[in-house]
Amino acid sequence: MYYKMLINGQWTDADDGATWTVVNPATETPIRDLPFGGAAETTRAITAAHETQPRWAAMTAYERGGFLRAIADALRARVDELAPIMTAECGKPIGEAAGEWGACADLFEWYAEEGKRAYGRTIPARKAGKRLLVIPQPIGVVATITAWNFPAYLLARKWAGALAAGCTIVGRPSELTPMSAMALVNVMVEAGLPEGVVNLVNGEPAIMGETIMQDARVRKVSFTGSQRVGAILMRQAAAGIKKLSLELGGSAPVLVFADSDIQWAAEQGVIAKFRNNGQVCISPTRFYVEQPVLEEFLDAVKSETEKLVVGDGMLAHVTNGPMVSGGGRDKVERFVEDALEKRAALVAGGGRPAIEQGYFYQPTVLTDVTSDMQIGCDEVFGPVMAVSTFDSLDEALQLANDTPYGLAGYVMTRDLSTATRAYEGLEFGIIGVNDLVPATAEAPFGGVKTSGFGREAGQEGLTEYMDQKFVSIALDG
Repeated sequence: MYYKMLINGQWTDADDGATWTVVNPATETPIRDLPFGGAAETTRAITAAHETQPRWAAMTAYERGGFLRAIADALRARVDELAPIMTAECGKPIGEAAGEWGACADLFEWYAEEGKRAYGRTIPARKAGKRLLVIPQPIGVVATITAWNFPAYLLARKWAGALAAGCTIVGRPSELTPMSAMALVNVMVEAGLPEGVVNLVNGEPAIMGETIMQDARVRKVSFTGSQRVGAILMRQAAAGIKKLSLELGGSAPVLVFADSDIQWAAEQGVIAKFRNNGQVCISPTRFYVEQPVLEEFLDAVKSETEKLVVGDGMLAHVTNGPMVSGGGRDKVERFVEDALEKRAALVAGGGRPAIEQGYFYQPTVLTDVTSDMQIGCDEVFGPVMAVSTFDSLDEALQLANDTPYGLAGYVMTRDLSTATRAYEGLEFGIIGVNDLVPATAEAPFGGVKTSGFGREAGQEGLTEYMDQKFVSIALDG
């Protein structure tokens, strides 16, 4: 396994020899020093992608699909080797890490086939001597900038669609978790992907981002991360009229209606909320429970939460690993302290566990949460479930939509009419009805409002990387 940058098929260190130390968040000990580059390495990666683009685009969708299929097969064959790499650098339990690598394989497999269905169309002309065609073509070089919480899946969700469309790639992963990205690229190279099709750089975020945004050869940038950085990229993209896709997080509401199976709703809520320690953009966070079943729900949630085991994710019995960084844990602590100071009630957790090393925080449940609390409206991105109550569907929708975010929202009910009115009224890009983990390779993923724009996965995740060329032919010309 090469833990280096990949530029034009060559594994490389930073030009000036600079390195970045990756730290295990469960032990706070160094794992490995990795190359940490800047503008020069990024520019070379863009050049490699630009020069390779015509050859990759000229391949048939069937040829490109063959490479994607080989990558999917290789990922599935090596899950046991890949999962510990991810757990070591980001802390998620080994079972979750294995599941993430499996989801990566699903994406490459899906786009191996979906690329063959990038259909154009013929438009009936209003004049007999004309023929009107629409031809989808790859947009060109794509740059991706991704977060640390799903260090392989976020790449695969962008790269699989872009590659199927005929685009070449420059990828910049989070400096907190670059080893998973490097492992993914190792597998892709070993699966036979041609040199220069995918290029991976690791280094200083602002410098690399600015280099990408200023280079006209990069036709599109796909970003997953914070609203702050998303706004910076939008301003930079304006100068070059560069196409963007942004996935900027969320604060997902869950509407739990009284007709639900409350024990089941609590079990599913705890599983989904504390998955990856709540460090999930679509993590269900704000639970609004219909008043008659509030106490029953809280009792069940408390019981389920107290079954969770916090510790090093390498241990098979652990359900919750550490936060990815000390800063992330500090933010969670501030959110909880703010809520308790404003008279929220603590149901479970609420502090650091008795573990000497590591960025650990207990799975926490709060109730009597109101919109003036940070946890009531902002993205906590950590293991905190906030529970409030409602009396009517209209009130529930008002509470759920009272946020600038619009990524994911959830409904738990056994009544079809209630479910329909709720999913139609929720102002979010993704809605789960009795499903708190809705993301899948074959369906579009993305948000509205300040959660961003653009879609990944599904058919939409292919067309995001294609231009639609209109051809008008005058037969009598």
